[in-house]
Amino acid sequence: MANELKRTYNVPLRKEYLKVPRYKRAKKAVKALQQFVQRHMKIDNLENIKIGKFLNDEIWKHGIKNPPHHVKVNIIKDTKENKAVVELFGKEIKLAEKKEEKKEGMAERVKEKLGDKLGIKDKKPKKADKKAAPEEKKAEDDVLAELKGEAKKEEPAKEASAEKTEEPAKEAPAEKVEEAKKVEKEELKELKKELPKTHDKPQATETAEKKVEQQPNAPLKKE
Repeated sequence: MANELKRTYNVPLRKEYLKVPRYKRAKKAVKALQQFVQRHMKIDNLENIKIGKFLNDEIWKHGIKNPPHHVKVNIIKDTKENKAVVELFGKEIKLAEKKEEKKEGMAERVKEKLGDKLGIKDKKPKKADKKAAPEEKKAEDDVLAELKGEAKKEEPAKEASAEKTEEPAKEAPAEKVEEAKKVEKEELKELKKELPKTHDKPQATETAEKKVEQQPNAPLKKE
């Protein structure tokens, strides 16, 4: 194409990456490559230089400490936009195709943004929408009226149910008190029945002790 400029170079990298520590050599090699392309192809900014996938893999193949000494590359420059693409020699290389976008005025963009935020639609509604609007309002009013009527009916029903629940709640404690009294009376009766039995036992033991005491005082038998 008339707007493209193609070149092939063998780029030296060793002289540049020896200026930095070993753990930064591959990064320095990439930067040195970009600077070489900028100088020889007359590119304004390093940002306008794109390094291809295969070339990047070749630089980083042996790790960050061992980049190659030289790299043979193909370069294509877009003279209109002043951009360049660099790729490894022998690999396909293409300039990125720019997608055409429709240019919109500033006023239209602002209207769209405000419309999205505020939820505003087109100002001119259709005739069918105007007729449908009052019908929708009537339907909404009818539904609201029905809901209000149902709510009023539910309120007295709730009050009646609340009164019914309160009455048995009041009666319940009185019944519990009476049952507790009955249980106490029965327990007292059982205790009274058991008390005399416990008093009889010590009397029997006393009589036995008296009998035992009288034996040593008995008269001796004559021979």
